Amino acid sequence: MKRFFVLTLVFVITSCSQNPEEYLEHINGYWEIEEVQFTNGDVKPYKYNESIDYISINDRLIGFRKKLKPGFNSKYITSKDAEGITAKIENNSLNLYYKTPYTNWKETVLKADENSLKVINDRETIYLYKRYKPIELDLE
Repeated sequence: MKRFFVLTLVFVITSCSQNPEEYLEHINGYWEIEEVQFTNGDVKPYKYNESIDYISINDRLIGFRKKLKPGFNSKYITSKDAEGITAKIENNSLNLYYKTPYTNWKETVLKADENSLKVINDRETIYLYKRYKPIELDLE
């Protein structure tokens, strides 16, 4: 019953929202996780993040996501690892298909605008991101 309620809620939210194609214009960039909402109702807020996500999707709807550790004055520390992304509009939803050498998974975008990104995964866990603002120091 709980699963049915969550799926119904997701359907209502996504069907009453913007055109999912409009979400694509907002996805690229730096994102910082703000909170995670679990299926049991628990919410985990993130007040501080050691890493952020950088998402890049091109006009052919193919791209990647990388984990970055922010530094000062728009400098980032990263590895060469990246998760491949293929974006698809399906059933009036924007789905992001991720692929690594180890696994594959899907997230559905529930909301994407200039300042926020909200996605749900196959386990019905919801991730809320806010646009990352780099730390700028005046060193003069």
